[in-house]
Amino acid sequence: MQIYITRHGQTAWNALKKIQGRTDIELNEKGIEQANITKENLKNIKIDLIICSPLKRAKQTADIINKDRNIKIIYDQRLLEICYGENEGKLHTEFNYDGFWNVINTPEYKDAENVNDFLKRVYSLLEDIKNYEEKNILLVTHNGVCRAVNTYFNGIPEDNNLVKLGIENCEIVNYKIEG
Repeated sequence: MQIYITRHGQTAWNALKKIQGRTDIELNEKGIEQANITKENLKNIKIDLIICSPLKRAKQTADIINKDRNIKIIYDQRLLEICYGENEGKLHTEFNYDGFWNVINTPEYKDAENVNDFLKRVYSLLEDIKNYEEKNILLVTHNGVCRAVNTYFNGIPEDNNLVKLGIENCEIVNYKIEG
């Protein structure tokens, strides 16, 4: 079983280096272009199912990738981006972004999701995906979820910080689940 994961295409807030989290923003022109490139990069890969975050930027990316393919898309709340609470809309430099992604000394922010709770949420989806034996699945989601998926397969880094595990907009990463 192969799991492919991609982060949504660029949004205006990505370009400005603003924290989006659960703020529901659409792709910008560059993001649409990136999603079309990802569609081309995946065109010769057999994908049986797409599981997607319900946020607009991920849905748009999945729809572009799926154009002309007619693959079933399931929207799953567990693929939502982490909630940054009061920090959404701030620039990365306006709060302790690296500290936020530390699994040991995570600072508490108003209305923000705890990183360890977030990991459990994403891991529960990955455990459920194992039920799709022999299927190739594409996850269309967000940078935080990509970090969580990386730790599921590769473990938590020695420094306990997940920030460096992020991927670029529309980058594709592949993982294999052995039956």
